[in-house]
Amino acid sequence: MPLPKLKDINWVTTDCYGTLIDWEKGILDAFSKEADRDGFSFDEQAFIDRFLEVQAEIMSGSYELYAEVLRRAAVRVAGEIGWELEPSRAQFLPDSVARWLPFREANAAMDRLGKRYDVGIVSNIDDKLLGVSRRHLRTELDLVVTAQQVRSYKPDPAHFKETARRIGGKKGWVHIGSGYESDVGPLLKMNVPVIWVNRRGEKLEGRKKATAEVKTFRDAVARLGAK
Repeated sequence: MPLPKLKDINWVTTDCYGTLIDWEKGILDAFSKEADRDGFSFDEQAFIDRFLEVQAEIMSGSYELYAEVLRRAAVRVAGEIGWELEPSRAQFLPDSVARWLPFREANAAMDRLGKRYDVGIVSNIDDKLLGVSRRHLRTELDLVVTAQQVRSYKPDPAHFKETARRIGGKKGWVHIGSGYESDVGPLLKMNVPVIWVNRRGEKLEGRKKATAEVKTFRDAVARLGAK
């Protein structure tokens, strides 16, 4: 399934965390700062890989607000690396979302996208925390779909079904996302064109190819003619 002709695209949606906002750095910075208070240090790459696994596992259970997902994942992964973190102290992680910053190219690229298309964010987060992150994102949005609104987390397709419902169908819609499992896979099943922002250089390993694959959000926006 190729990308539609540019003249046929009306809507472009994007994931937020990992695509627009560097959440891995945000999570690591928050953990390092808190662990430093106890004189504890850890292997950052191994930690973030495990954190994202545990977070996905928690999200696959019954729905709860993303702030609670963060608290639970923080306590569990801290315990796994030998740092005993009291549950009451884990609020440091949801509190840190205010300091998770966009990738350097994100705002300028989103501005270009917003001048050409209707744009929206489709994100695994709750409304309050997304509101905090939007203070760092300047582009006017025409659509926002959160996990809280659909009471579900991607890769469950509820976000994308709700997006299609709100924009009046799948025609003329392209999505940009950095998570293969959360965004690319579900959208390919729905026959919605999706540009994979593969920042980490992940291998497909038997998975179906995205409609297009790029290194950065800026590259994705360029593919959509918003240069």
